[in-house]
Amino acid sequence: MSLIDMVYLKKSDIRNGILSYHCQKTNQQLFIKRKTRTQEIVGKYDTSSTPYLLPIIRNMKTDSRRLYRNASHLINAKLKIIGEQLDSPIPLTSYVARHAWANIAKSKNIPISTISEAMGYDSENTTSIYLATLDTSIVDKANSIILKSLL
Repeated sequence: MSLIDMVYLKKSDIRNGILSYHCQKTNQQLFIKRKTRTQEIVGKYDTSSTPYLLPIIRNMKTDSRRLYRNASHLINAKLKIIGEQLDSPIPLTSYVARHAWANIAKSKNIPISTISEAMGYDSENTTSIYLATLDTSIVDKANSIILKSLL
């Protein structure tokens, strides 16, 4: 799920253990079974003063897009620090985390149609193009490693 979709999730989007929301980018409606671990994470935050599921849009009078951008910046800054601590060759971001899932799913032979639906893409073609881009970067990294070993 993209960060912007997470930010705009409302408590009312959960019915009978199923989270239903519309993807901000494509307006595609998605349904996700709510897992115990997800509930544990969400339960850590006090959101009693807001209709939203996560504690990002707390003040209903404040520009919600600005609050989203501030949260996105903070989350990505913290992910970058974690990536540096792990000596990750790729700077970690919420975008990288989301799309790593797609790449892992592909490597586990999960059908493109399932990956496409999970990512909120409105066509399998978009998913295939994206996954092809991922494959190119993986090949580029492999080539770099091989070239370094030849020097």
